[in-house]
Amino acid sequence: MSELIYAGSLKTLEDVGAKVIKGGSHAIAVFVHEKQVYAVDNRCPHMGFPLHTGSLCDGILTCHWHHARFDIKSGGTLDPWADDVPTYPVEIKEDEVWVHPVPYNKITIEKLRQRLREGLEQNLSLVIAKSVVGLMEAGFPATEIAKVGVSFGTTHNQSGWGSGLTILTAMTNVLPILDKTGQILALFQGLVHVARECSGMGSRFLLGSLPVSEDRNAQSFEQLSEWYRHCVEVRDSQGAERVLLTTIELGFSNEQIANMMMTAITDHFYVNTGHSLDFHNKAFEILEQIGSEYQPYVLSSLLPGIGQVSRSEESHSWQSPVNLVKPLMEAFQKLPDILANASPQGDTDVDEAGLVEQILSDDALNTVKMILDALKRGVSPVRLAQLVALAAAERISRFHVQNDFSDWITVLHTFTHAHAVHESLRRSTTPELTRAVFHGAMSVYLDRFLNLPSARRPEPKNAEAEPQKPGELLEIMNKQHQVAESARWVVNYLARGGEKSGLFNTLGHALLREDVEFHSFQMFEAAMVEHEHWQLEDSELARYAQETLILAVTRYLAGHAPTAREMPHAARIAIRLHRGEKLFEDE
Repeated sequence: MSELIYAGSLKTLEDVGAKVIKGGSHAIAVFVHEKQVYAVDNRCPHMGFPLHTGSLCDGILTCHWHHARFDIKSGGTLDPWADDVPTYPVEIKEDEVWVHPVPYNKITIEKLRQRLREGLEQNLSLVIAKSVVGLMEAGFPATEIAKVGVSFGTTHNQSGWGSGLTILTAMTNVLPILDKTGQILALFQGLVHVARECSGMGSRFLLGSLPVSEDRNAQSFEQLSEWYRHCVEVRDSQGAERVLLTTIELGFSNEQIANMMMTAITDHFYVNTGHSLDFHNKAFEILEQIGSEYQPYVLSSLLPGIGQVSRSEESHSWQSPVNLVKPLMEAFQKLPDILANASPQGDTDVDEAGLVEQILSDDALNTVKMILDALKRGVSPVRLAQLVALAAAERISRFHVQNDFSDWITVLHTFTHAHAVHESLRRSTTPELTRAVFHGAMSVYLDRFLNLPSARRPEPKNAEAEPQKPGELLEIMNKQHQVAESARWVVNYLARGGEKSGLFNTLGHALLREDVEFHSFQMFEAAMVEHEHWQLEDSELARYAQETLILAVTRYLAGHAPTAREMPHAARIAIRLHRGEKLFEDE
């Protein structure tokens, strides 16, 4: 047991009203109120202001900085944004006051998890930040923290899966390339976006599966898949949900369910400017990290929005001046036979760099023919999806700032859709999902005018010099309109042999220190994952692809910085509070 700490005589404490004593690494405030002695942590749990300078009236201790109120007996706060203050046992021996330095209400993992849930429920950024910091510093697994957000986000938003859960999943995916502070910021940003998106949206209740008979084989997967596909086709989200939940209840595999859902979402072209397929892919990605027990809520959360999605084959741009719909439909009819008869070894003589150039060209019809030819020669749909994603990244790396600023989002949509197609095909390859490779290629074609004029690809200078320090890039991005400057810096850094791990962590911080919107998170994660795939190869194309992806993400982040940085400020406050720093003093 810890030794008692002497606080002084009872009479002295009654005279002064409040006194601060040292309790190990903490300062403890001792109060006399209505002839009783109470001891609390002297740091206000909201933002660390000294509580001994506060007011104690009618059993309520009020901090004078933000007026957080605490029950002096239990430490409980009347203000949910403030957190409870730890209280300490007090003993009085012959008019001498002694304090036990171990608090009644110690902070535990379960309390931090509960506090995180409360922060999500009440949309309190600082509470979320402090919970994430506490959990991470206690060694709680990051995926378990993400799991709390996914469980909340898929339950408490009647609109279903949206940008918040996509950000949380993307940031969970990139945790391995970030340092400890970056991981805290990544989880915090994802969780805050989930909380904001769910605020005021109401809870979502599952409809339940169709009745399952004792003969569990009575409903075939093929039949359920057709029902599901029809429900999505006619925008019947409720019918689709019941069929989906039935496939889960019957125990069909993740691969089967993914194929069923991806088939339905690719029956139409580039649905909802690629968001629908991207959201589907992210849902399956997060399930791989948090466990299949979350399947019902996670996967059904994708369905509420199917009634409002756009279908690109209905748009003018996909039909005129070049009709893309007819040749694509003709190509899709051939896909099952082509994939069934393709050589399992593949054709190593296919000019992949030339195919990327073709995808970037203004001859869309020839692009369709060349992709079909590549499939016939044994190039896998996965590889083709990777090449389309590279072409889409090239659009961003060469995006000229003379374009309208909002057009960044246009090329971003194509890239993140292409990335989602690539990741989905890596999970399972079907003729139906392979259609999305063509959808992505045509979107790359439609974005061609956003590379007119085309931004110049920087040439490295002084390649023999020592590589710069990654922190220099953050300084460059502290100013607006530094897109070209940031790209030049990165090219020189790479040419001089700079470590990519430090660069990627720096780019992560360039993202996470800003109040960026949804698409920047998508851009960073997609570029990092695509780069990881290309890094497994040793070829001229692979090296070119890696540099292209790094240039693309650097230019995109530079084009969207700096911002007010309000959100990461809350995280920095939480980190400093955890370290015991005094926020109310001059830095």
